[in-house]
Parts: sequence; structure tokens; C-alpha cells
Amino acid sequence: MTAPTDVAARLTGRAVRAQRPLSGDLAEVTLDDGRVVVVKPSDGPGAARAEAAGLRWLAGAGAVRLPAVHGHEEGWLVIDRVPQGRPGREAAVRFGRDLAALHATGAPAFGAPPPDGPADAYIGLAPMRNEPGTDWPGWYAEQRVLPYLRRAVDQGTVRPGEATVVERLCERLPALAGPAEPPARLHGDLWNGNVLWAADGHVWLIDPAAHGGHRETDLAMLRLFGCPHLDQVLDGYQERTPLADGWQDRVGVHQLFPLLVHAVLFGRSYAEQALAAARSALAG
Repeated sequence: MTAPTDVAARLTGRAVRAQRPLSGDLAEVTLDDGRVVVVKPSDGPGAARAEAAGLRWLAGAGAVRLPAVHGHEEGWLVIDRVPQGRPGREAAVRFGRDLAALHATGAPAFGAPPPDGPADAYIGLAPMRNEPGTDWPGWYAEQRVLPYLRRAVDQGTVRPGEATVVERLCERLPALAGPAEPPARLHGDLWNGNVLWAADGHVWLIDPAAHGGHRETDLAMLRLFGCPHLDQVLDGYQERTPLADGWQDRVGVHQLFPLLVHAVLFGRSYAEQALAAARSALAG
């Protein structure tokens, strides 16, 4: 098996001074020039390429902070380490402004992959297909919600009779989606674990599932899994680019996708949350 130190040396072109295991094959590696990089194993075919392309695409917006990519190969990705700090209110407001600026840089289409990124990508451990579309409600239903609903039904995580509530929501998405918006440049997997409060007083983002999407989806995921100082993040976001009226009522619609992904990966409790979100959106 390839060692993280070998990967770091090969992809950075530097000799390795030390290694510190983190979890599994994930490791921090200190190079001979003193820099510290993270060597990360990827979760499936093409995953390292997709993540590297996503990090570069998001960084190219010049809005949010992301670790530099040193290189990737099948099964491995090498990026800069982000020194950890503590969450703070000022950093949260600044992060909100930066996230709004990222979204505003846009994408060619809903579902557009990053340049040089594969169409077959990942969100966490789950495969995610980036198939471009021009209409958000139709694209969101066909490319994000229904594929994971079908997988959850096939696994038995969602019962066939329960799936109809999600299918009804997809049919009603044109009326539930709010005002039409252009495709935003999304992180795509913006849960709290991928938000790093760094020692430099800024927020850094890692592990993207980057694609063109609706900006409210990133914000809904932050709310779904918790984020320190979320109210301040939203204040900063609204200061930079106000959200459309009624966005609070659409949070559950945008949470449906990550909830169904989690139902496929982790089981019934997330399926129940997804069904509850769909019922609430339909009732509202």
C-alpha cells in the first residue's frame, strides 16, 4: 500500500521530514522546507480529481479561503494544512460576505462541474452526477432529489409508499422554488465539518462537492448540520447579497437533497428527516 509520505514527496517534489497520522490513511506531512500538507485518500474513482478541480474553481473566485492543491492522483489528494483557530463573531460576518461573493461569481449552468472536473463526482461518500440544466426546479428534482430517493427506496431506507410525498414536492417545485435566480458557484457540501475556523481569524472551506446550483442550498446545509455563529454568517451574507423574500420558508426544500444523501449513506433516521422536510414544505 502506498504511504502518505510517498504520495506527498511525489506530488510536491519535496523530501519529507515527518508524518503525523490523523485518521485512517489521512495524514499531516511536514516537508523538508517546513511546510505542512495534508495527504488525503479519496473515496472512489475520480474523487481526487473532482475535489481538486472543485477547490481550484472555488479559489479562483477570489472570495473564500481554500487550501492550495499541490497535486492529485488516483486515490490521493495533497493540499495545504489549515492551522485551526476558534469560531468568532467577526469571522462569521466576514465569512457570510465572502460566501455571498463566491456565489455571485456564478456558474455556466445548474449542475455544471468545475473546469477540468469530471461529470461523475462525489458528495462525501456518495456518487453525484453533474449534469448541466437551465431550469433549477427541474434540474434539482431530476439530478439531485430523485436519484437519491430511488436509491433510498431500493435499499429499503425509504418505503415505496412514503416516496410519494417527495415525488409530490418535486412536481410542485416550480411553485415552491421562489424567484428565479442565476446559477451560483456552490461549495456543495457545506456542513459544519467542512467549515474551518482558522488561526488567521478567517473561515476556510474544505472537501467541496462543487457545482453550479442555487445559493440557498449552501445556506440550508449550514443550518441543517449546525454552524457556529450562523446568525452572524447570515447577517454578513445579507449585507453583501440579500436573499429573495421567503427564503426561510424554502430551507426545507434545499435540505431535502443532503438529507436524502445521508439517508442513502447512513440510514433510516435521515430518511425520516427528509420525509418530514418534504411534508412541511408541501404544507407551507
